[in-house]
Amino acid sequence: MPAPDQEASTEQPTRPWIVLNTTYDVEAWIDSYNRDLQQAVTKNNAAGQGICFGLELGGEVYLHTTSEGEVLLDVTEDASWVTPLIAAATTLPAPTGSVWVLPPDTLTQLILGLSTLIASTRIVVSHEFRLKTPKFSRY
Repeated sequence: MPAPDQEASTEQPTRPWIVLNTTYDVEAWIDSYNRDLQQAVTKNNAAGQGICFGLELGGEVYLHTTSEGEVLLDVTEDASWVTPLIAAATTLPAPTGSVWVLPPDTLTQLILGLSTLIASTRIVVSHEFRLKTPKFSRY
């Protein structure tokens, strides 16, 4: 165990995913994830924190929630195959780029819709959401 004065490592373990079948399961997972994320974030890595979903069929989806409750998704090129499912789960059209900006009330149905396609999760404490030139639409 590191000494208290040592800075915590920013590398987080990858965990296998357990399929969530109900909204209660998703809400319980969100609560647990929030606690784990709060423990992983320090003042030195307080930007771009969230979770990375490793998908069964390849690629990753990075998820971050803003202080306003919006959900940001960054879908890697290898995961672009999941775009139609995200659109169906959130009932929103796909953005022109890889970053989705979703309203707060879509998080539960998004996780429920993706659940059977997720292989693993990993907390990320610093992810660059490519939002410098916004080419996305706000719901």
